[in-house]
Amino acid sequence: MSDRLSPGDPAPDFTLPTDDGSQVSLADLRGRKVIVYFYPAAMTPGCTKQACDFTDSLASLQAAGYEVLGVSPDKPEKLAKFRERDALTFPLLADPDKDVLRAYGAFGEKKLYGKVVEGVIRSTFVVDEEGRIEVAQYNVKATGHVAKLRKDLGLDA
Repeated sequence: MSDRLSPGDPAPDFTLPTDDGSQVSLADLRGRKVIVYFYPAAMTPGCTKQACDFTDSLASLQAAGYEVLGVSPDKPEKLAKFRERDALTFPLLADPDKDVLRAYGAFGEKKLYGKVVEGVIRSTFVVDEEGRIEVAQYNVKATGHVAKLRKDLGLDA
């Protein structure tokens, strides 16, 4: 299992393809705060709820200086369908090899319906302007997570 990240740790850099065929590099976002969240699968009920919550909060998050990136092991084509179907307004990044998921400790053993399985651990990180982890949250709930994160960040609910 990957080591988990803690506040103060350097955020592992990455460059991943997006749903529109471009690439996003964390290093290119230095100087801005970035919320990077990892989710198991596009177009599933929980992941859809979480993505829609981020979309609904995006304007206020951006106004507070945050960018949002969603990362899953899905292929860019599936992410494009997800974005279109649910009118998502932030970049969705594809990590089919799960290298970035592992680097962030967001892939490994987890409990699913009482069984231990290997998979994506729903996790959210806030990376500060210098590229360090400011917030590291593992095993977050899909529903209500964005509201909790906004509260944790001191933003209006």
